[in-house]
Amino acid sequence: MTHRITIVGLGVGELEQLPFGIYRLLKNTTQPVYLRTMDHPVVSELAAEGMNFTSFDSVYERHSRFEDVYTEIVEELLRLSKTTDIIYAVPGHPLVAESTVQQLLERTDAVDVVGGQSFLDPMFAALGVDPIEGFQLLDATAFTVDEAQIRQHLLIGQVYDALVAGDLKVQLMERYPDEHLVTLVTAAGTSKQTVQSVPLYELDHVTTLSNLTTVYVPAVTDEQTLNRDFATLKEIVARLRGEGGCPWDQEQTHESLKRHLIEESYELLEAIDLQDDNLMIEELGDVLLQVMLHAQIGLDEGYFDIRDVIGSVSDKMIRRHPHVFGETIVDSSADVVSNWQDIKAQEKPERTSLLDGVTKGAPALMRAEDIQKKVAKVGFEWSDVEGALEKVIEELRELKEAAPEERLGEFGDVLFSVTLVGKYLGLSAEEGLQQTNDKFIRRFTRMEQLADRPLVEMTLEEQDSLWHQAKQEEQS
Repeated sequence: MTHRITIVGLGVGELEQLPFGIYRLLKNTTQPVYLRTMDHPVVSELAAEGMNFTSFDSVYERHSRFEDVYTEIVEELLRLSKTTDIIYAVPGHPLVAESTVQQLLERTDAVDVVGGQSFLDPMFAALGVDPIEGFQLLDATAFTVDEAQIRQHLLIGQVYDALVAGDLKVQLMERYPDEHLVTLVTAAGTSKQTVQSVPLYELDHVTTLSNLTTVYVPAVTDEQTLNRDFATLKEIVARLRGEGGCPWDQEQTHESLKRHLIEESYELLEAIDLQDDNLMIEELGDVLLQVMLHAQIGLDEGYFDIRDVIGSVSDKMIRRHPHVFGETIVDSSADVVSNWQDIKAQEKPERTSLLDGVTKGAPALMRAEDIQKKVAKVGFEWSDVEGALEKVIEELRELKEAAPEERLGEFGDVLFSVTLVGKYLGLSAEEGLQQTNDKFIRRFTRMEQLADRPLVEMTLEEQDSLWHQAKQEEQS
């Protein structure tokens, strides 16, 4: 015979609020009754009527984490139910915010759930909030701010002390204004109910916190705060492309936006080089806008949307990082790169050549670097930098001797060889040339400032003198 666990909800209030059916079940049972906790208004009243209980309060004292407490309670209940039917009583409704009940339902089918009033009804009554407007119910002890839907009512339970409230406050302030008014409701639906509203930054200063406290965070209506939400950006881009939107945005295609993505990417690189955080924020936003526009065009044409884009990169990152999301063990970043390449090769079996993955649209110097790195994997490279330097000299000689119609090709050979030298020295040809471009702009601009007349009116010797003066100033 299979023994059963009957899970009973004790509701949220005093004895007169306990449903009669549950009261009679508890009064008349001959089965042992176990409580998750004695800390509930109805328990003392039932005990005064002569009912006997065994609580798991001592389990809380043995563990520092709730997860461990709940695991031990579940294991003990399963052990007890092997020999007899038992009753397990929990606060509120068994299926609302009760981790132990969910674990029991996952572990065994020998469970009967007898409902009780959850804290949600008296909570909404205390707040004067209609849940049809949309709400979330989250656990403060397992809260992560990215879970919060700031456009909905947010209820956060288990805010039982100042430490939990402090951690919660810090996270919420990443998404909500510091002055955002939050409400703490304790013992909702009982004669001891308290309701207190404070600015978010004072959340952990409240002194009436207990295991019956729930924090209510109202939906955000402030436009500036909502503008930080990803959903707002998605709505903005959809509106720009939609009926009554912007004619320019409506006309764009994947092809027409290509140059804009390149321009925005280079502007971001410039912000990174300048180490300007505010400029990086702006330029990262511009790059993200390009991504969002492409995704919206995909949605408008019925092929894909931003969720497909996010899902694709999420799947790829998990798949290509088995040392983080799986059981693979790595000892160095070199192992990571090796695994990445192996997984990538498995994902793209259609690539038969080592160079199939070289991006055709990349800047020429970056493309040359990519080619050289790939062929080096099979040993097609000089043994040291000296061989690469001799190749540069050889290519320069061939350029000097080339016929006019051959010069472009020979000039390309010189650039490719110089790029190869950078690989041996651990230097990027693309970054090196960009640095030189910036340096030349600085010095030439200084020349213009030093000149006593337009540069076009000066001799080359005079211009060269100004150049050296600008160079010396910079070096000093």
